[in-house]
Amino acid sequence: MSHHESSDSHEMPNMHMQQAPGMAMTDALRKHLTRHILSAGPVTQRRLDFEHARPTWLRDMFAEATGVFFYVYPGMAATAAFILQKENSAFGSIFTIGLAYGVGAALGIICCAGTSGGHLNPSITICFAIWQGFPWRKVPYYIFAQIAGAFFAGLILYGQYYQQIEVYRLELEKLGMPEIFAGSPASIFTSYPLGSQTHQGWLVLIEFFVDAFIGFAIWAVLDPSNPFISASIAPFFIGLAYCLMIWGFASVTISTNLARDLGGRLVAMLFFGSEAFTYMSYWWIGIFINIPATIFATCFYELVFRDSLDKIALGHAQHEDGMDGIARHLSQTGLMDPYPEERILRRKEYGSQSSRIS
Repeated sequence: MSHHESSDSHEMPNMHMQQAPGMAMTDALRKHLTRHILSAGPVTQRRLDFEHARPTWLRDMFAEATGVFFYVYPGMAATAAFILQKENSAFGSIFTIGLAYGVGAALGIICCAGTSGGHLNPSITICFAIWQGFPWRKVPYYIFAQIAGAFFAGLILYGQYYQQIEVYRLELEKLGMPEIFAGSPASIFTSYPLGSQTHQGWLVLIEFFVDAFIGFAIWAVLDPSNPFISASIAPFFIGLAYCLMIWGFASVTISTNLARDLGGRLVAMLFFGSEAFTYMSYWWIGIFINIPATIFATCFYELVFRDSLDKIALGHAQHEDGMDGIARHLSQTGLMDPYPEERILRRKEYGSQSSRIS
């Protein structure tokens, strides 16, 4: 045995001795986690029968209402902290409001998408019906549930901030100021334009392109042939789209979501009177512009960016006439031989790259 071999043989036990405490700690942590995390028990037949008996439409409604609640509730809370504590900048800003709405939207999608699809926005529900075959019969109760989710979020938040809101109302009363304006207690729950924003055309322009930006981003993120977005990160990019628009345009009045605006406006009307709807005649912009703007954005995406052959090649869709239809199309367009294999290989390569990135 050489000198080097001898020294190696003496070092090896020391190495094992050095690793032993770490290995022991890992085993201890594993046992600790196993002991304190409840393992799933057997599913009873009674449980399965109960879940089978639940009405699908009711589950969808509760899921959409809950998702919108998760989206709106933290955003309203951040707005309340900002408006009611203006003297102390530590309590909020446009940045924290945007972040609260964006992360709330992501959490709302994560919580309810597995049940209802996680639309969270009436205009998105309508666009799913237009472009993706979502049943039109479901659209009315989806929209009702979404508005209800925002309404209950505002209702609960009003109760939580009741004392601070009342103090602010008394201050406004002493100063002879109204209760509804941009920055008033009512604006915690819905959007109101600034006193200088008297031209409704500009307000429509702002709202339309903000909503179109969000709608286009959502459609791109949800495109199954998009190689850069995986399902696990999609909610956060949708939330980021909301963040960006709030950070950029909240100071000039935006709504971004029919359900958020109408649900919150109903809460404002309940506690601050009918002027919640009539103030500066803004209500119709905040509630309705979202729909044509999102339809415009998704139409633009469908007409220019959508590649249905990619969706079929990746197994996310099929031709209406099945394999015969796709074979006929490929033959007519001269793509029969090289295209499918090359397309599938290329998309799989992009998909694996995006998975590594994400």
